[in-house]
Amino acid sequence: MKKILLLFAGVFVGTSLFAQQTYPVNGTYDIRQGLYAFTNANIVVSTRKTISNGTLLIKGQTIQAAGNGISVPKGYVVIDLKGKFIYPSLIDAFTSYGLPEPTRTGTAGRQSIFTSTKKGAYGWNEAIRPETQASALFSADSRKAAELRKLGFGSVNVINRDGIARGTSVAVTLSDEKENGSILNARSAANYSFNKGTSQNDYPTSLMGAIALLRQTYYDAQWYGKQKEEYNISLEEFNKQQDIPQIFEADGWQNILRVDKIGKEFGRQFIIKSNGDEYQRVAAVKATGAGLIIPVNFIKAYDVEDTIETRDISLAQMKAWELAPGNPGILEKAGIRFSITTHGLENTSDFWPAMEQAINKGLTKKQALIALTEIPAAMLGIADKTGTLETGKLANFIITSDSLFKKENVIEENWVQGKRFILINKDAEKDTSRLVLKKTEPLKNEPAGPLIYPFTAFGNNVPLKQESVLLKNATVWTNEKEGILQNADVLIENGKIKSVGKNLNPGNAKVIDATGKHITPGMIDEHSHIVMTGGINEGAQSSSAEVRVGDIINSEDVNIYRQLAGGVTTSQILHGSANPVGGQSQLIKLRWGKLPEELKFEGADGFIKFALGENVKQSNFGTGARFPVTRMGVEQTFVDQFTRAKAYKAERAKKGSNVRRDLELDAIAEILDNKRFITCHSYVQSEINMLMKVADSLGFKINTLTHILEGYKVADKMKARGINASTFSDWWAYKMEVAEAIPYNGKIMHNIGITTAFNSDDAEMARRLNQEAGKAILYGGVPEEDALKFVTLNPAKMLHIDSRVGSLKAGKDADVVIWSDHPLSIYAKAEKTFVDGIAYWDMERDGQIRAAQKLERARLIQKMKESKGRGAKTQKPKPEARREFHCETVEDYSLELNDLERSHNHE
Repeated sequence: MKKILLLFAGVFVGTSLFAQQTYPVNGTYDIRQGLYAFTNANIVVSTRKTISNGTLLIKGQTIQAAGNGISVPKGYVVIDLKGKFIYPSLIDAFTSYGLPEPTRTGTAGRQSIFTSTKKGAYGWNEAIRPETQASALFSADSRKAAELRKLGFGSVNVINRDGIARGTSVAVTLSDEKENGSILNARSAANYSFNKGTSQNDYPTSLMGAIALLRQTYYDAQWYGKQKEEYNISLEEFNKQQDIPQIFEADGWQNILRVDKIGKEFGRQFIIKSNGDEYQRVAAVKATGAGLIIPVNFIKAYDVEDTIETRDISLAQMKAWELAPGNPGILEKAGIRFSITTHGLENTSDFWPAMEQAINKGLTKKQALIALTEIPAAMLGIADKTGTLETGKLANFIITSDSLFKKENVIEENWVQGKRFILINKDAEKDTSRLVLKKTEPLKNEPAGPLIYPFTAFGNNVPLKQESVLLKNATVWTNEKEGILQNADVLIENGKIKSVGKNLNPGNAKVIDATGKHITPGMIDEHSHIVMTGGINEGAQSSSAEVRVGDIINSEDVNIYRQLAGGVTTSQILHGSANPVGGQSQLIKLRWGKLPEELKFEGADGFIKFALGENVKQSNFGTGARFPVTRMGVEQTFVDQFTRAKAYKAERAKKGSNVRRDLELDAIAEILDNKRFITCHSYVQSEINMLMKVADSLGFKINTLTHILEGYKVADKMKARGINASTFSDWWAYKMEVAEAIPYNGKIMHNIGITTAFNSDDAEMARRLNQEAGKAILYGGVPEEDALKFVTLNPAKMLHIDSRVGSLKAGKDADVVIWSDHPLSIYAKAEKTFVDGIAYWDMERDGQIRAAQKLERARLIQKMKESKGRGAKTQKPKPEARREFHCETVEDYSLELNDLERSHNHE
């Protein structure tokens, strides 16, 4: 009878307690406060305070008291919880609970959408939608709420995961009553991502475009706050949201660093929802100072029974499976503040087994609790209401059979705002709803393999270090007035070339006998598209001068290692050729294992990609394409850009000017000021002449014409203007506008006196730049030393870095290659490639790495088999998607950006 009365009381309170103050009542009006006393319980008030054999009093929605020796007031229903535990209900800071799934209208065959078609005084791009309020879209979902309550959650943050600037989220309880009574914070955070979502705008089509759009929005918002010229709902709301928490969804540790870079530019500290791979670069992640929201959707073991399919699994995928469960514990040890989310789990039932995995791999139970209660409460501005069981806070708590993180524990009840939800049938002998933690994944004490830098094939167990080295008794190609030296030495110290000559004193340097070998400067690739992630083109507009390749450098790209094996040490990473004015390029050194920012060539001048020809006028794009669609339009684009930039510069220079900062025109203005330099994709004589005339008339210079396969026709004009040429050795006839290319092009331009280089524009060709240089001898008989300069000193000159690289001279960077044979020979192999005095490529070490990683793969395969044998879930092998780019690549990264459930493995 007592049980029946208690259940009746719970139901009654649930139907009356939450009646809305402003809602009319259809029938009798009887509001009574639920009065409950939970006695003899282990009450975990917070991670700092636990009360043994205590009493918890609640009245209605609120905690009245928690402690020992508390007398139960008259009228309270007493519930004896002897031996049981009471914990604060858990909080998830990143969900889409209660929101409809974003849907995007199909784009096939539609006309180009340049600016937003949304009605009203909103911003121009639909991916920027800060006016969106999740509180206005939220509708309680009883089924989903029940699933989350069963896990122990009482509150969640609801985010509309649609767009780059996504608007405000709302923190709600998981009650089953009207939305009005469940909202805890209607503006819990402003939300962002690099994902354009359902926006119909063409722009952006790339990751670098998404970053540029967000940066421009920040600058626009700053300008908007100081002007009275226009009213813009989007910018108005954007500014209003800057004083609340800022949550950024950023999959992958490299995106965490990209987010942090934006934050530092605009004085913002983001809370970052990550994808759980922070363990790969935990020091770099910690340096951001960001709080994290981390998932526990750990990678399932791969089914490795089929040996052929198993070959498709990369080493990085295997190691991520093994190491990812240790991520929470690693973050804890590093002192990084984080909360834990259920986001990304295939099934909510996977949550507690995943938590057990994390605890087995080093996460302490104390930290697990704080990451599920106090930290998310603080992040969302609801710590005054939830997260602990202190007096005055909401009665959001769970009742458990044992300590929360014991595998035998069962969550029996979940009270939300003082309303009771019974989660298990206590009388059933076998209850499928009992959340018993399973041991199906790697066991607690199983050793894990080491981290590797970078986290991909051929990564090193420890970061490589600089050393002093004497390379002795080689044929040394200096590219200086000394020419080719026989039986000579090169001394490397502190990342620089100390001296070049004969019989050098090694001092304390390691000596490498290079007898019979050749030593050259590192190869320099003037035109490359490696290490770019998220697309190489931002082609939705005729000019994308605002985008920066430097924002999307992927330091884990295996092409770095492969090209080091071909003697390459420096590359200019270029935007593609989808539009007349492309993005800002990035010069990098191939420092294998370093962070993205550490790859960048320090102090180098800025460059930008321009383009001519079929690609920019969109010969194959069909109808509905953006301007320009003719070669006349291409010319007008250049004229317009520089005319606008001149006016922009003049207005910005006026005292007291409040001219809106335009990142696109900033880049063009830098060209006019000789602070940024043009590399232009070019083929046909007529267009090359056009661009040179436009440059003459508007007062800017062309630094380099790249491809320039009809350069032999305009070499005299290029020479007169001091334009460099970066061409292919022998590409021709792969499309109409290269029909008149000849293999003697490089030779002719070189003979005219133009600084001439051979480039790759191709990840595979870059591995053989030395052989490309050798073709200059085959086609036209270019002297050997001059031919080598086509891929060393000459590109260094056109990139303005010849004071540091491109030749072997005391004081220059120690970017040096040891070749097994004549460096222009097809038989030559790069045995060692030094960058800044670090041997990032070593043929002997490479053999050791391959052998060790073969054993590592075998160990991981066996471990996955054992995991499957213990009953762990598995997945079919999924080959990593890798795309190689060159100038002719036409891709739309927006397809990837709009996949709202992107893979969380790694970039």
